[in-house]
Amino acid sequence: MKLVFAGTPEVAVPALDALIASDRHEVVAVVTRPDAPAGRGRRLVASPVAQRAEEAGIEVLKPAKPRDEDFLARLREIGPDCCPVVAYGALLPRVALDVPVHGWVNLHFSLLPAWRGAAPVQHAVMAGDEMTGAATFQIEEGLDSGPVYGVITERVRPTDTSGDLLTRLAFAGSGLLAATMDGIEDGSLKPVPQPTEGVSLAPKITVEDARVEWTAPALRVDRVVRACTPAPGAWTVFRGERLKLVQLGLLPGRTDLAPGELAVGKNNVYAGTGSHDVELLWVQPQGKKPMRAADWARGVRIAPGERLGAADVR
Repeated sequence: MKLVFAGTPEVAVPALDALIASDRHEVVAVVTRPDAPAGRGRRLVASPVAQRAEEAGIEVLKPAKPRDEDFLARLREIGPDCCPVVAYGALLPRVALDVPVHGWVNLHFSLLPAWRGAAPVQHAVMAGDEMTGAATFQIEEGLDSGPVYGVITERVRPTDTSGDLLTRLAFAGSGLLAATMDGIEDGSLKPVPQPTEGVSLAPKITVEDARVEWTAPALRVDRVVRACTPAPGAWTVFRGERLKLVQLGLLPGRTDLAPGELAVGKNNVYAGTGSHDVELLWVQPQGKKPMRAADWARGVRIAPGERLGAADVR
């Protein structure tokens, strides 16, 4: 088939690579979000998908909105058989959905109908799911509600961050998307409507969602930290400034501290929660790089009884 691939972030690149490598299909163009400011200089940088497509000599389309007439005219001119999608980042209007013969097929990182929305992996980790996966489905105008072509499953490991899990799903899902294109092309795959039960939503995780509540049980605190790593980054407040929490350790046998209260050992830093204590392993003070919590604690000289989250951020 003649394919136009739509995607934007690094997580979409493995799927693009898999389709480029396919001997059954041709990626004739890529649709991605416009260049965005990045780095300290805030200069405009092309998306990871755009950079990969340019390396491969593939035409890159960067519409401000996918309903732009110039973009739609070029899409009709190309006349794709199918448009595979991975984390494109914009809603596709009906006028665009109708262009390819076999529609637009999305690789979504959950077992639909669970976790429909922008942040399925973060929500799976935050909810404590033991199993997740990826699904390919036909895009329609509803939110991730179209019929499903295929799924793969992936176990959520106890120490997984969202970044860890998303990386594994991106590579495993790339094979699923390529196989889905093969099945559509030879007619062996037909999409199956999603169940009406078991629907859950996964909206984008906000910075406020990533704020740790120390009165919550330790398991919940750990899940929030892992779900929000690497982005947007779990955080708390210490002496009026934000402190990012990069990695924790669970300490089921220790319950000495009040919620948020800090205790410093020779090479360890502990914090109380609503249940048992946790160990702070890696933190990131405001304006600095991530560091071991023990090094941070030595630098700030924590006083007895000091707490995390005890004051509003400046």
